[in-house]
Amino acid sequence: MLKQLRNHPLKDHIPDEIRFLRQWFDNPIKTGAVAPSSPALARKMASYIPNDLPGPVLELGPGTGVVTHAVLRHGIDPARVLAVEYSSDFVAMLRDRFAGVSVIEGDAYDFETIRQNHIREPLAAVVSSLPLFTKPKPMRKRLISLCLDALAPGAPFIQFSYALVPPVPEKEGNFTIETSNWILGNLPPARVWVYRRPVN
Repeated sequence: MLKQLRNHPLKDHIPDEIRFLRQWFDNPIKTGAVAPSSPALARKMASYIPNDLPGPVLELGPGTGVVTHAVLRHGIDPARVLAVEYSSDFVAMLRDRFAGVSVIEGDAYDFETIRQNHIREPLAAVVSSLPLFTKPKPMRKRLISLCLDALAPGAPFIQFSYALVPPVPEKEGNFTIETSNWILGNLPPARVWVYRRPVN
């Protein structure tokens, strides 16, 4: 059935949930979730982006763009948004949907290359929908640390997950963690973890 959907002449009109499910079947480890984030979760993630801090906003794993839409609705100019997506199908869709947003196809875990090629100033925020718990803890810790190094002082690394614990505990790094309440409107329920470097 998924093969038929991929080749269907009306594939551009397939709902995002089906697109996401198809990506999950193709590569469940990379996709992580079987459905896009809910608008309520996306709005909560975007609410942590500081409106008064200049610099780019980096989105990791935008998928079908639910969080991207919330970031723009939060007041972030599209020209400030850099979205890094692994799936070429999602990359094409994001470029079509979000005029002005810079969408690059790449692996967020190769953060040094992304920073070298695309980031020229301190980031105002990193918003991540990556399925971090599918990776070993050293990889999660390394990615979060590299992102925090690229952020302006006090700027947030924003990550959601379905887990009871943060992707990397506070005791294992030079950062603080702020935790949201459970977003029960998401399926499954999720919450947001906000990492920041202490400002001395």
